Amino acid sequence: MALEIGAAKKRIAGQIRNAPKVASPADLESYVGSPVPVLGLSVPTMRAIVATFAKAHKRLTATELNALGAALWSDPVFEEKSLAILLLSWYEKILDDDSWRLAVGWVDAATGWALSDALASGPIAGMVYAKPSRFQDLLRWTRAKNIWRRRASTYALYRFVRAGELDKPFRLLERLLNDDELWVQRAVGTWLRECWKQDRRRTEAFLRNHVRGLPNVVITVATERAAKSFRDELRRNRVNRGTR
Repeated sequence: MALEIGAAKKRIAGQIRNAPKVASPADLESYVGSPVPVLGLSVPTMRAIVATFAKAHKRLTATELNALGAALWSDPVFEEKSLAILLLSWYEKILDDDSWRLAVGWVDAATGWALSDALASGPIAGMVYAKPSRFQDLLRWTRAKNIWRRRASTYALYRFVRAGELDKPFRLLERLLNDDELWVQRAVGTWLRECWKQDRRRTEAFLRNHVRGLPNVVITVATERAAKSFRDELRRNRVNRGTR
């Protein structure tokens, strides 16, 4: 039986609103940097809602999934947008080109680290890894005016980094090394740190080769697990760039 999108969306929205809240909505909204109101649900609670839905809909089609995701994303509530992202991640095996276009269309509106990082490191990262030609899209995002699209390009590297396939991550991160935005700088540092966990020697060589002008934030985050002597070396060798 085909999924009735409106009814399914209404049920999920009802579950969200009736679920126990674990935090002050105002405090959580500030913490996650959400562009829309936050109700205060925990991540485990939202995952449980998705799991309950998935248990009842084991034969969902990509067309149905995309329509439901779009319906949830259209509501101005953080948890519904988060559920849209979680649903795409849960049903990763059935995602198609329309799923890719749908998720990519959310990137600029997924402002704040919580929505942006969940979207990029979740369904987008999975779809890029499944179809590496989409990596070219990520490279284009590094030149986007929207800072959250630039940040998303780094979090979408998650599967490559986890697999120890670092050629693509280094290629993309190199383009963002001198980005002016703090949120992008922190993301670059984060993924260089994760690359370091996979291949210390290669990552340290990369940082040494690109140290001139490297923002302090990138150095600090990228070397969190490295020796202090290496961090100090990078700071000595960078070009002073004012307050960074």
